[in-house]
Amino acid sequence: MKAIIFDTGPIITLTMNNLLWLLEPLKRLSKANFYITDLVKKELVDNPLTKTKRFKFEALQVLHYIENGVLEVISIDGIRVQTDKLLSMANSCFRAFGHTMNLVHDAEMSAIALYLQKNADAFVVDEKTTRLLIENPRKLHHILSHNLHTKVEVNSSSMKDFQKLAKNVRMIRSVELVTIAYEKGLLDRYLPHMADSSKELLESVLWGVKLNGSAVTKKEIEQIIKMET
Repeated sequence: MKAIIFDTGPIITLTMNNLLWLLEPLKRLSKANFYITDLVKKELVDNPLTKTKRFKFEALQVLHYIENGVLEVISIDGIRVQTDKLLSMANSCFRAFGHTMNLVHDAEMSAIALYLQKNADAFVVDEKTTRLLIENPRKLHHILSHNLHTKVEVNSSSMKDFQKLAKNVRMIRSVELVTIAYEKGLLDRYLPHMADSSKELLESVLWGVKLNGSAVTKKEIEQIIKMET
């Protein structure tokens, strides 16, 4: 059985766009198990329900898909050592102003650890920093230096160790999920009665996920629209 691991961000993005319902048909079409770790669940459900009034309804929506089995929660007990190892390495890759830079959180590292344990087929993650740390740490170094207007030191040993573990992680974003949903006709219920209705639908949903957290550029959106319509 295929395995797809979700980080917090893409589920929030889908929820904020009223598209969380897509998980069920996408799971059916992919014939995969959809997993989150208990640390991701804590960010999505437990904290909003117990610590704040904000996002409680969104948390209940996510909880619905956990309770009906669309999302399966995995305890990090079996991957705690790997989670802590990834977290330590990732957060010691860069140093600025005399301190190491804590760029990632334990929830997203637990998701990568679960990915590695299950030899999963995809890691669904929107967070740009995490994606660059895996795909292009040199570009991340450049962005950090530019944004902070200071010299950012690189711990080559930590970066090499992190890359050794995570470099083959296959990542997709919520923008790819909604594009697949569009291709499969899952979004046809929203087709408007206007000229270029398919293009209008795809453009609206791509911008929706971008503005609610998915790390996708305007150029990428334009390229997707050109390919799909």
